[in-house]
Amino acid sequence: MLLSLFLPIALALQTQTPEPTQPAQPAPTTTTAPPATQPATGPMLKPLSFHSQRFDYKWDTLLPVHVDVDGLKVNTIFFNRRQMRTWPLKNVNFGVRAQVEVTNTSQLARVPHFAVAVFDNENRLLGVAGGGTRIGSVKPGGTETFDLNFTWLNERLPLGTYYYLAVELTE
Repeated sequence: MLLSLFLPIALALQTQTPEPTQPAQPAPTTTTAPPATQPATGPMLKPLSFHSQRFDYKWDTLLPVHVDVDGLKVNTIFFNRRQMRTWPLKNVNFGVRAQVEVTNTSQLARVPHFAVAVFDNENRLLGVAGGGTRIGSVKPGGTETFDLNFTWLNERLPLGTYYYLAVELTE
């Protein structure tokens, strides 16, 4: 009960950003040549670990993934509806999710973020979900499961034929 009261408060506090009290001073700049793969006029991206890949899709089936992003091993993904199977909320629908299980095989803590897009055999987008670590990280040697929510488009997800999974590690 206490956790159900504390979690929404903690998440709300995390999304708030404090207002600066004084104008920020410009940082000293140095001129360096952009990397060969970075356009000279494009945005400068942080050097984060990133992976994106297409996979075959099956509804309500545990699917092996076999992806490693700097020591964060993505083990499995599972697409289904969240439904209670016991009384008093039996058969109540709590939305659609993709559950992603990862294991941190590195010596450093990892902070992963995920995006999943599901398509049908006519290449139509059926739904998109995202999520990841909001508080803390995946500790070295730890295994965690993340629920990614399909918020709006989700009724046709059982008809999918393939999906893209993107994984990005942040600092």
